[in-house]
This record gives sequence, structure tokens and C-alpha cells, in this order.
Amino acid sequence: MKVIISGYGRMGHMIEGVLLERGIQIAACSEDVCAVDPALARECVCIDFTTPDAFKANYKFLAANFKAVVVGTTGWDEIRPQVIAEFESCETPMIYSANFSIGVNAMFAAVEKVSSILRGHGYVPHIEETHHIHKLDAPSGTAKVLASMVSEGLGVTPDITSVREGEVPGIHIVKFKSEVDKIKICHEAFSRQGLAEGAVAAALMTEGLTGVHEFKEILLG
Repeated sequence: MKVIISGYGRMGHMIEGVLLERGIQIAACSEDVCAVDPALARECVCIDFTTPDAFKANYKFLAANFKAVVVGTTGWDEIRPQVIAEFESCETPMIYSANFSIGVNAMFAAVEKVSSILRGHGYVPHIEETHHIHKLDAPSGTAKVLASMVSEGLGVTPDITSVREGEVPGIHIVKFKSEVDKIKICHEAFSRQGLAEGAVAAALMTEGLTGVHEFKEILLG
């Protein structure tokens, strides 16, 4: 497998390190993926960690030219149907996620289960998320996914509190409070390494894959 990294910031460098550690060939690290030779792109899986605006501008090129694409960029929910339709039309496999951390995806499973158990028992949900000051979207994509899960399982849409401070890699807390008790489910990232590891795992999963998938669907079955 050959990989092109789209977005060569902090996450791009971390993904590069994971790929090198695993002996996976890196064809290019690009700040402008649309400048990549389409002939090269067709041989490569693209791992995209750019910005919402960059992904919105680039997704048609990604769908039309790459062997497969892994998307860790968030902040494009409003065009998700168009993006999925584009990749399906081009028959380009895509795996996307608000968070590629294996631990966060385990949290998704826990929140989904707990929400369904608590439905109808008077619990009020709330989500808190804290990230570094460089993060462009608020609430985080992960918080939005958690909110969707809670809303579907519990039947109550939670409020989300977003905090941006320092260099915090990421903390997500889901609370369920009733008159008699409170439940907290928390994930705290110590670094962005978990995101990079998960994104590379997703790139490996694209071998033989067809269609568009959320990472949690593949990971959790």
C-alpha cells in the first residue's frame, strides 16, 4: 500500500511517523492535494486531515482520483450527503470518522448502549468537550456524534459545552443525570497519537473495501 497524506500539519506529521514505523510507503505529503498527479493518486490511499474548507474544496478531486480515501477532517456535516454521493458515484472507497481513536470508538459503543438502557427513566444528558485552542470547529465532530447517539438512544437531545484552552489533545465527557444518581462516561486523549494510529488502521482496511463507511461501523461491526 502507498499513502499520500493530505494536510501536513500536526496530524499529518504524526501520521507520517506511524506510517514510517510500520514500513508503509509514503508517496507524498501535500498541503495541496489537488496538485498531486492523478496517475500517482490512482495508486495511493489518501489520508486527509486538513480543514473543513479545504476538504469541501477537495473532496471531488479525492473521489475522482484516489484508490481510496480516509477522512479525519471534521466540520463538513452539512454536505455529507453530497460527499457520500460523490464517492459512491466514482466507486472510490472512503472511510470517515469524527475521531479515529480506538478508545473513542469504544466510548461510542458504551454511550450507545447506556443511552438505550436509560431511555424513559428520567435521565437528562449533557456533553462536555475540551480541545486545544487551534481546533477550528466547535462543538467537535466527536461531540456531535455522541450527541446524535444519545438523542437516538435516550430520546433526549443533549446540550453541548465546548471549551478551547491550551494544548489539550481532547477530552469528551457524556453525563446522564437523574433525581437519584449521575452517570459519567469519559475519554481523555493524552496525545493525538491515537488518532494517527486509527487513521493508519483505517487506511489498511480500505484494501478490498467498497462503498462509504464510518470507521466505527467497521471497527464495532
